[in-house]
Amino acid sequence: MDSLRMIENWPVTTAAAAVVTADGTVAGTHGPAGHRFALASVTKPLAAYAALIAVEEGAIELDEPAGPEGSTVRHLLAHTSGLAFDEQRTMAAAGTRRIYSNTGFEVLGDHLAKATGIPFPEYLRQAVLAPLGMVATDLPGSPAKDGVSTLADLVRFAAELQAPRLLDPRTVAEATSVVFPGLPGVLPGYGNQKPNDWGLGFEIRDGKSPHWTGASSSPRAFGHFGQAGTFLWVDPDAGAACAALADRAFGPWAIEAWPPFTDAVLAELRGR
Repeated sequence: MDSLRMIENWPVTTAAAAVVTADGTVAGTHGPAGHRFALASVTKPLAAYAALIAVEEGAIELDEPAGPEGSTVRHLLAHTSGLAFDEQRTMAAAGTRRIYSNTGFEVLGDHLAKATGIPFPEYLRQAVLAPLGMVATDLPGSPAKDGVSTLADLVRFAAELQAPRLLDPRTVAEATSVVFPGLPGVLPGYGNQKPNDWGLGFEIRDGKSPHWTGASSSPRAFGHFGQAGTFLWVDPDAGAACAALADRAFGPWAIEAWPPFTDAVLAELRGR
């Protein structure tokens, strides 16, 4: 896909991008597929997927208590537990605000580890990474932000999100639909969003503006971006997903570069 060549103009040292369609076909790739990048918050969808597998296995339940008083596993996944961004401090009652929280995902990881008796990074490896063949991906730290992966591995995960094998498709549909609708909140890097819609570990595009996806992205598009200069989106209306990885921290360059890149990818997909 010619549109993927736009990453050559990004002000970064190394970048890689790929598109995978709903049937698992890799429609295009550009850049070093085996280069390992820090994922930052693109770690969260992987962690969420592991948690949802634990739910289907019966190790935990979405509506069991976890985190602050009144919070559940569902609240932690949807950033509505009330926990602060990066500290063990409760800022709101569960279910009343969308407070994007690394701490919430770390609490979730601890909760799952206690329930299963398996350290969260190992559970992630056994439940998600190994079955998908994501052999170059690991989690050396926080389930909120410390994943390391490659473009080739994220393509495998993007294919799984579109045609689930590890989870019931109904579970993935719930995780990628709005949970606790209507809640306001801050989208990191983009300011206040009303509403700030989120699923279970996945951000929902909906009508957010400004946003890191494209102007032509479907409201049903979902995914995540990371402060390491990374993103992964799935657009059901386009029948495709796109992953992009870079070695420069998110900032004005990404705010400027990512939306036209996504719009070019979607335009090329529509013209195929």
